[in-house]
Amino acid sequence: MHFVIMGCGRVGSTLAKSLSNRGHDVAVIDVEPASFRRLGSSFEGMTVTGLGFDRDTLKAARITDAYAFAAVSSGDNSNILAARVARETFGVEHVAARIYDPGRAMVYERLGIPTVATVRWTADQMIQRLLPQGSVPALTDPSGRVVVAEVPLNRGWIGRRISEIEAATAARVAFITRLGDGMIPGADTVFQDGDHVSVAAATDDLARIEKTFDQPPPVH
Repeated sequence: MHFVIMGCGRVGSTLAKSLSNRGHDVAVIDVEPASFRRLGSSFEGMTVTGLGFDRDTLKAARITDAYAFAAVSSGDNSNILAARVARETFGVEHVAARIYDPGRAMVYERLGIPTVATVRWTADQMIQRLLPQGSVPALTDPSGRVVVAEVPLNRGWIGRRISEIEAATAARVAFITRLGDGMIPGADTVFQDGDHVSVAAATDDLARIEKTFDQPPPVH
């Protein structure tokens, strides 16, 4: 898959190398060409000098081919602006933005932009916003047989009850993060736009669950 990353600081370079090492195609955008040195000589992806919210710069980074876009520069406003351009102008479904002010998270979540606050940032957490979430489990039991992982749902699931979501895969929804707050859903809780769903499932079953949730629900 093709990923576009805005910002090649410590965060962006770590994210880019991690995705590249997983076999993905990566393009990194930064206004300072010298920043690309952080990627190292072994980085096989693309580098583009320019502003990450500039349409021509994004096109040069092949944003039209992107599975996901991550804005991890040093400015909150630039990150959110770039994330919105990627989603609203180029139709990139999977976007995430790094923010320095956690107080803004709720506002951005309402705009449909998942955010990761600096105070709790790790490369894994940003990857969890971009890739199928089981790739980086949040919790695994000592035997390795059971995992709690945040799994993305196709937008077609919006408006469906949690009971329907659980019935589709036989996985149990452990909790939902909505507008930055965690909640334990009931059977009648409705999945809303912007919700992050974490499921408890058998580790060996996670790939099947991800595949199911990546598709719209079946039509009855």
